[in-house]
Amino acid sequence: MSRIVVLGGSFGGLTAAFELKRLLGKKADVTVVSDDDRFVFLPSLPWLIMGWRKPEDITLKVSEILKPKEIDFVHDAAKQVDAESSKVITAKGKELPYDFLVISTGPHLSFDEIPGLGPDRGHTDCTFTLDHALRAGQSWKKILENPGPIVVGSSQMVSCFGPSYELAFEMDTELRRRKIRSKVPILYLTSEPYLGHMGVGGLGKSKRFMEDEFAERDIKPLISQAIEEVTPGEIKLKDGTKLPFKLAMIAPPFKGVPAVMPLGNPRGFIPVDKNYRHTKYKNIFAVGVTMAIAPPEATPVPTGVPKTGFMTVKMAKIAAATIAAGITGKTPPPPSEIGVVCLMDMGNTAAYMKAYPVLPPRQSSYTKKTIWAKWMKVRFEKYFLWKMKRGLSNLP
Repeated sequence: MSRIVVLGGSFGGLTAAFELKRLLGKKADVTVVSDDDRFVFLPSLPWLIMGWRKPEDITLKVSEILKPKEIDFVHDAAKQVDAESSKVITAKGKELPYDFLVISTGPHLSFDEIPGLGPDRGHTDCTFTLDHALRAGQSWKKILENPGPIVVGSSQMVSCFGPSYELAFEMDTELRRRKIRSKVPILYLTSEPYLGHMGVGGLGKSKRFMEDEFAERDIKPLISQAIEEVTPGEIKLKDGTKLPFKLAMIAPPFKGVPAVMPLGNPRGFIPVDKNYRHTKYKNIFAVGVTMAIAPPEATPVPTGVPKTGFMTVKMAKIAAATIAAGITGKTPPPPSEIGVVCLMDMGNTAAYMKAYPVLPPRQSSYTKKTIWAKWMKVRFEKYFLWKMKRGLSNLP
């Protein structure tokens, strides 16, 4: 029986684990390692911040959904991957030998790269974890009670821009609904070289689309900026500009998590081939944010390439099929380009965005504002949680 360890209990980790068990059955002993026993539907965290969702609406208990599929769960953080001896060492000292390893740990949120950044030891809020989103929701409530300037956006070395755009649009919509928008200036601060760049060189007409939407909603953009430091109530940029705020929602720099840093590039992102196999260690696979994708172009302020949930699930399925083929002696799936589909909430409407492949030059690229994209986003949230709760990873 092959021993397969999966690091991470989110989109990529759970999809890989379910697929491996489905494809291999009793030929594989599959173990998921995660320091969080909650699967969080991360795309809904902006809604949670806005007060439009509760934690119980968007979370599942990982141990409970893995057990019926006979997948083991280790509720612990990975401390080290010993690639030479093929074992994972956890923070509690447990050693997990493996024949194959799938890494889907997501990013390390590197707040400490910018003094004063972050909700734990700094002065800004963040959207990327459930606990941080809950705290951000409290900060948002204070703005509604005592209006003042908002700065929302992304710092240098971010590789996920969508939630910041969503929050800018959602805040604008909610403030207008409450008839206090005139009391709350919104500034969108970003490392992107232009609005709608998204770390991928734009999607169709996304540059003009975002510029027009920001102009209509009176959201002021400040592009191609790097943050020097954050002090209480003020963001200082590297060019010396100072931005006052009552609420600052800033995405931090991304790095690989410490346990897998030695396997990756200088920022800890793991180099892989077209089937998401490590370029050096052939029994290690990496999917989602943890794998390395080179930016399509050099930008004045460094930006990363996003790996959305849609992309991560596709990667996890290819990695799982490749591992299963190796164990059963079948032909692995042929390499294929990954595209991206994004449903970006805009408060009172949404945008449907897609690109194939994800990086230019592309076969197709598209951005369109439409109310049905908002309906799709709501329905997809319910569908994906239903699918994960039942371990139906084979479904689209």
